[in-house]
Amino acid sequence: MTTPIAALAPAERTEFTTSDTDLTIDYINTAYQTKLTKLRVGRARDGDQFRHSRIEGSSFALDDMWWPLALSFRQEPLNSLIIIHVDAGVLGRECGGDDDRFRAGDIFVDADPDLPATMRAFDVALRLVQVDLPMLAQVAATSPSRIPRPIHITGYQPASPAAAQNWCHTVAYLRELLTNESAATQPLIVGNAARLLAATVLTTFPNTALVDPTAQDRRDATSATVRRAIAFIEECAHTDISVADIAAAAKVSIRAVQFAFRRHLDTTPAAYLRTVRLDRAHHDLLTTNPSRGDTVTTIAARWGFYSNSRFTARYRRTYGVTPRDTLHNATA
Repeated sequence: MTTPIAALAPAERTEFTTSDTDLTIDYINTAYQTKLTKLRVGRARDGDQFRHSRIEGSSFALDDMWWPLALSFRQEPLNSLIIIHVDAGVLGRECGGDDDRFRAGDIFVDADPDLPATMRAFDVALRLVQVDLPMLAQVAATSPSRIPRPIHITGYQPASPAAAQNWCHTVAYLRELLTNESAATQPLIVGNAARLLAATVLTTFPNTALVDPTAQDRRDATSATVRRAIAFIEECAHTDISVADIAAAAKVSIRAVQFAFRRHLDTTPAAYLRTVRLDRAHHDLLTTNPSRGDTVTTIAARWGFYSNSRFTARYRRTYGVTPRDTLHNATA
């Protein structure tokens, strides 16, 4: 059995509030796994408090922050990408020779992960998204030799107003989803959320990810590749597997396994995985023990379906009845 790249834990929520400047700096260093240097700090006004809330998975975090300080600091390179949406105030950034100022409504990548940056902030309210760099590689293509290469962001602001709007909608959707405790405790849902977030980064900001299949990918897109991929999916559908895991099990690149499924089955690996999980959910609905308190919602979430309306519509198209009907008949 091939081990999935990463098993994601349930998402966790944290809240932090303080009017102590030193505690604020210590907290930020811990939360973002960095070391702020060359600090210049202005005191907060009496009664003003630093506030920070976080929804965190193992490879991403969604943050809300209010920083009632005049502050400048140097930030060392991180092993993650931080995307900032300014809600209020002014945030300045110097990185790689660029000197920018961002105001309310602006969305930008905090800094090049390979370069230090100097940040200046005063009385800012921010929404931040932190994505681990390996997660970007999971949802992007590999090189023609199938050796994973780092993904580089080549533009620090959204590629278009439409891309910026899609970014805002996706982050708001995931924030609302993961605020729901029943969804946040399901590893399959958290894993899907992490990959959706990483994929949205790659469609929002210019980057070096490879999009089209290469000649080698096309040669690898065989029926044997599909069989290996299906065997892995059938065995591991209950775990948090990604397309990258499926490709690794089939011993080809991500683009090759995607092209193989299109060529031989007229579908995608992700869609095939959803079909398998739908079948497993159907089985659970048929065989559930009502004394355990299982419901359509809990069974759907167990198999990675976090939208009840979409799950119901897909289930009805496939089986001709609603999941509630199946559950009722099974427990009648």
